Amino acid sequence: MILHQISRRGLFCSRLHAHLRKPRQDMTRPSSDLAAFRDIFSKAKKIAIITGAGVSAESGVPTFRGAGGYWRTWQAQDLATPEAFSRNPSRVWEFYHYRREVMLTKNPNPAHLAIAECEERLSKQGREVTVITQNIDELHRRAGSKNVLEIHGSLFRTRCLTCGHEANNYKSPICAALEGKGAPDPHTQDAQIPVDQLPRCEHKGCHGLLRPAVVWFGETLDSRILTKVEQVMDSCDLCLVVGTSSVVYPAAMFAPQAAAAGIPVAEFNMEDTPATMSFKFQFCGPCGTTLPPALARHKTEPE
Repeated sequence: MILHQISRRGLFCSRLHAHLRKPRQDMTRPSSDLAAFRDIFSKAKKIAIITGAGVSAESGVPTFRGAGGYWRTWQAQDLATPEAFSRNPSRVWEFYHYRREVMLTKNPNPAHLAIAECEERLSKQGREVTVITQNIDELHRRAGSKNVLEIHGSLFRTRCLTCGHEANNYKSPICAALEGKGAPDPHTQDAQIPVDQLPRCEHKGCHGLLRPAVVWFGETLDSRILTKVEQVMDSCDLCLVVGTSSVVYPAAMFAPQAAAAGIPVAEFNMEDTPATMSFKFQFCGPCGTTLPPALARHKTEPE
């Protein structure tokens, strides 16, 4: 199944790159006509909303990308790998402990809340809203969204390296040895916590070493979640792309694939992305400002 998914993604990526390289016949920019978008929104029965780091950034969540995107002297791609965890699980757990503790101080912003309110409202009308997110912070769930596909996992889930058991974990700190650890300052020394004091599995007396249940660089996404994403994208009649750079695969393919199939796609972002010219609509600016009026109750909706 995994090999099948990888093969399919590789084939689609090559086709998608070819599609994005083709100049649009009219070379016109996507529309920013909110009324036109709202008209389509009012008729949509199944809405897919793809979200990325830009949504969480407006809640003050560090992205660890671009200039200044360091934890101590490392970037995320130096720590978020199976190899890094195998070499130094203490350092990697410090990094994720820091991220977990930071997230506990952050709150959903108006974009998260608008999506959640829209889902709840439309569900009472027999309409569906599904969030497909690359974010691992659970802010969509905390905002109240129910139909959420977390394609990269969650900071607040763990997986045992011995028995494979996955579970939600909201402990703060996640283990006693990590209390007060994880400071991001580049002059901070590694805590060098003994491996037997790092988070351990509590499932049926296993006691195996836990790792964050997130998708690390070099790992394959969960084929079960990808199957659900495919089902959502195949059945949607409107797609929104919110706060994503459209460069992280395979998520970067979802919306252009929908656009190529004739589905209206609206991009909400601070700036253009490589996929912008493939979409029907583009609304520039902070997602917390542009998204709420786009998803608000339409005049044709029942009170």
